[in-house]
Amino acid sequence: MDRHGAGRRYGPGRHRHRRSRYPRGLPQFATQGYWRRVIAELGTGWRHITYDERARGKSKRSADYSFEAAVRDVDAVLAARGVDRALLVGWSYGAVVGAHWANRNPERALGAVLVDGAFPHDWLDEAMEQRIRKLFRRMSWFLPLLRPTGLAPRMTAEQQANSNIELGRLSRERELGPVLDNITVPVRYAVASGTSFGSRRGEHERIRISLDAVTARNPNIQISAKVASNHGAILKKDFTAIAEAVREVAALDRGAALTT
Repeated sequence: MDRHGAGRRYGPGRHRHRRSRYPRGLPQFATQGYWRRVIAELGTGWRHITYDERARGKSKRSADYSFEAAVRDVDAVLAARGVDRALLVGWSYGAVVGAHWANRNPERALGAVLVDGAFPHDWLDEAMEQRIRKLFRRMSWFLPLLRPTGLAPRMTAEQQANSNIELGRLSRERELGPVLDNITVPVRYAVASGTSFGSRRGEHERIRISLDAVTARNPNIQISAKVASNHGAILKKDFTAIAEAVREVAALDRGAALTT
């Protein structure tokens, strides 16, 4: 974790933001700056590594915006910074990336903090897929206007729709459930409340409830905090809860080291 140089902490900065997405179809776009409050709360005793995802921030466009490319990018960033072990912190889409990376790399993962994402729930059906595609077609004319501000990635509307739809498929209980069940390192969730931009009344809360079955099956996974802010505001308003979840996971790794 890199606490005073003793390990490493990796917080994908929506990180790339890892591309931030709302589980019900509309993405929220962000860059590394969204993590500044969490980083400031943790302080300089940690090594913080953030990055912009493909086509976001200072990162270039790509021919591959797949989920597997996003997971590979975690390895690329860590290798570029010489990090052997890391504690991943991911929000929304980044939480799903973090869950997969922690599951695939138990020897390299100190643990993970998943911020209002990685909920195994079958929210994507044919009607939702069409709703997503329609939404991005309607947004296509003004998304290019937002790119210079960093509020939209340099992706086409079709690429963004496809990415969200892929996320929906990967988030199905039969897909994401086994990934979470097989995680052997400490994982803590920081869970938001209410709706998000692009979701309808009650949808997001129904998705979050799926986490109860996950924590019942896997003792390595716990909910660190259920906060009042919504999906889009959690990094801004409840950064202290996220930072506390990071400390909680780091302390478990240090405790295990002392007993071995």
